[in-house]
Amino acid sequence: MTPSTPLPPVASETLSTPARPELTGGRRIGVLLIHGITGNPVSMNPWGRYLAERGYAVEVPLLPGHGTTWEDANTTTYTDWYGEVQRAFDQLRSAVDVVVVGGLSMGGSLALRLAADRGEQVTGIVVVNPAVATRRLDAKALPILKHLVAGWPAIGNDIKKPGGNEYPYPKTPLKALHTFVQQWKPLIADLPSITQPLLIFRSVEDHLVDSSSVPIITSRVSSRDVTERLLEDSYHVATLDNDAPTIFEESAAFVARVAADAPAH
Repeated sequence: MTPSTPLPPVASETLSTPARPELTGGRRIGVLLIHGITGNPVSMNPWGRYLAERGYAVEVPLLPGHGTTWEDANTTTYTDWYGEVQRAFDQLRSAVDVVVVGGLSMGGSLALRLAADRGEQVTGIVVVNPAVATRRLDAKALPILKHLVAGWPAIGNDIKKPGGNEYPYPKTPLKALHTFVQQWKPLIADLPSITQPLLIFRSVEDHLVDSSSVPIITSRVSSRDVTERLLEDSYHVATLDNDAPTIFEESAAFVARVAADAPAH
């Protein structure tokens, strides 16, 4: 099989900006943003730049196996991706007083995993169309399918706004996807350990992550401060879609609010 053509360089461009406490009341506030499976920092960087302009230190890492070819993703696992998330989190935390974590799709799931594991080290959580479950029957066949075919049709670029492009992989790597799906049950079991403030954005029309995930999250976390915002004019990649300004503005306000009340580490 001929290897696929690598994605353009923009797909591997991470974002790392320092805190500007003169814009945030003297506090050094960090935000870690995590992209989804088969995606890359393109879907996160506009959001990250918006937050950086308001004085927040921002880290948008590139998960292993992403931003290159879909075959590369099939050589990596959820453990690899979560390892990079933890590395980026620790690096950011060493430079700021408090950290808020956020993510899109699988990135939202990784953000929740981090919050469950790190407890009070995570000050708040912002997730956009997070994935922890699915009603798709073909997902149940992944343990077998991954041995029969390397990939199935792409799941990227679910964007309503004309011209939107997250530069996703042209195919979905099944071995990689299965390692993600396998982590849903352990994460759901650990959701009650999440106590941090939580802001959830959910697209009313999402062709990749169905409506089963968010109710599971909101019903199981122990957070007393939970807000769910419906996005009426965006599909799955809402961070690049018509409702992106809503996500950017409301998440910035959320970060300011929860950081103001949190003790520095």
